[in-house]
Amino acid sequence: MKIKKYGAIDVGSNAIRLLIANVIEEKDKEPKFKKSSLIRVPIRLGADVFVDGKISDSNKNRMLDAMKAFNLLMSVHGVERYKACATSAMREAENGQEVSTEILEKTGINIDIIDGKKEAAIISFTDLNNLINSDDTYLYVDVGGGSTEFTVFSKGKIINSKSFKIGTVRLINNSKEKNKKIFKKVEEWIKTNTKDLKRISLIGSGGNINKIFKMSGREIGKPISYIYLNAQYQFLKKMSYSERISELSLNPDRADVIVPATKIYLSAMKWSNARKIYVPKIGLSDGIIKSLYFDKL
Repeated sequence: MKIKKYGAIDVGSNAIRLLIANVIEEKDKEPKFKKSSLIRVPIRLGADVFVDGKISDSNKNRMLDAMKAFNLLMSVHGVERYKACATSAMREAENGQEVSTEILEKTGINIDIIDGKKEAAIISFTDLNNLINSDDTYLYVDVGGGSTEFTVFSKGKIINSKSFKIGTVRLINNSKEKNKKIFKKVEEWIKTNTKDLKRISLIGSGGNINKIFKMSGREIGKPISYIYLNAQYQFLKKMSYSERISELSLNPDRADVIVPATKIYLSAMKWSNARKIYVPKIGLSDGIIKSLYFDKL
């Protein structure tokens, strides 16, 4: 048996994560990927970028500290290979490349600023394949802080895919009118791309749907119904920000974005006529680990 250690850094719009995973190799067996450590720091880059168009000095300095800490943690764990990827906020920030260069110079960590297409391709390396490689039809919805990726799968093949600027942090900072317009575009795309498909289900990924799934107490692998998700949405919406923190024990940077995130999943279910949503624990960092191992990055 051989055990390798890999690291993945996901620089998102709502938070930055470091995933350290063990890759267990045994003769004549498929490699096993086991999470060893996951560190999440609430640096909300989207709050800067989606309002002011650039990353603030304060958040840049917090990023530098986080990357120095991540470097030390990977060293302690004995990580042999890692990859850092940044999504919507860094991509749109006018100083995104400048911040990335400074981080490389001061910490040695090179951040690859990726587009929505590459993000979706990396996520496809996760256990998502275990669900989509069947005769069923799915609408995959990955909700982030700055954008949401939608992909329609039928019989294991991609029918269509599109990224929309409809992330949770962005929705909080946008005007109601602007949000209404983008939701209308998403509605049109989903209805157009799912109108001829029958018995469609959703696959949801992202920290917020993972939290809702955990709160549901459902068995892993079992879906959440539209009725349950809608009830949760109404329940969360009625609570104040402080009540979600004190009564539901949500992190402060989760307590506000969980409501717009739930609205995105619910809307996607409504417009595609899906009655259930599956929530496999997958994300960009999981995809980075597998992409690294199979030399696809």
